[in-house]
Amino acid sequence: MATDTLENDDLPPFAQPPRKKRTDDELDMTPMVDVTFLLLIFFMVTAAFALQKVLEVPPVTEDEVSNQQVEEIEKDSIVVRIDADNVFWIGGPLWTEEQKAVTSLNMRAKVREAREGGPAGRGPSKMMVEAHEEAVFEKLVDALDAGSAASINEIRLAIVEDEEF
Repeated sequence: MATDTLENDDLPPFAQPPRKKRTDDELDMTPMVDVTFLLLIFFMVTAAFALQKVLEVPPVTEDEVSNQQVEEIEKDSIVVRIDADNVFWIGGPLWTEEQKAVTSLNMRAKVREAREGGPAGRGPSKMMVEAHEEAVFEKLVDALDAGSAASINEIRLAIVEDEEF
């Protein structure tokens, strides 16, 4: 008894079984899964770039405000002054005179040098940033970032008016 159709048991060894015909009721989920994974990867990558470095500033209360003289603070601190022309002047307790830095990169190097220049390679752990009132805010942030990058624990900030600078 010969038949034209083969049963699964009668198939040649490497032949594929006959495919089931798809009905129109089934929805192909493959493109939807692909799009979902692409969106997931996109949001993961963009979220990683949204992380920013934060400098923690504790709130100041009336009781904590001190009338400490600027000269006392500067005595054992690294001092970064930003003048009206946005030029940095860096002073340290071990230096006899302030050093000039025109670019932020040079300023970072000098702050790091002042921090590492003390006994046993550890200089002052405090920094005072004095910015002229007409200085660009970007330069002020660069100075604060330089102190943070140099592992300085305490950073003070002062905005100086024209006649005081």
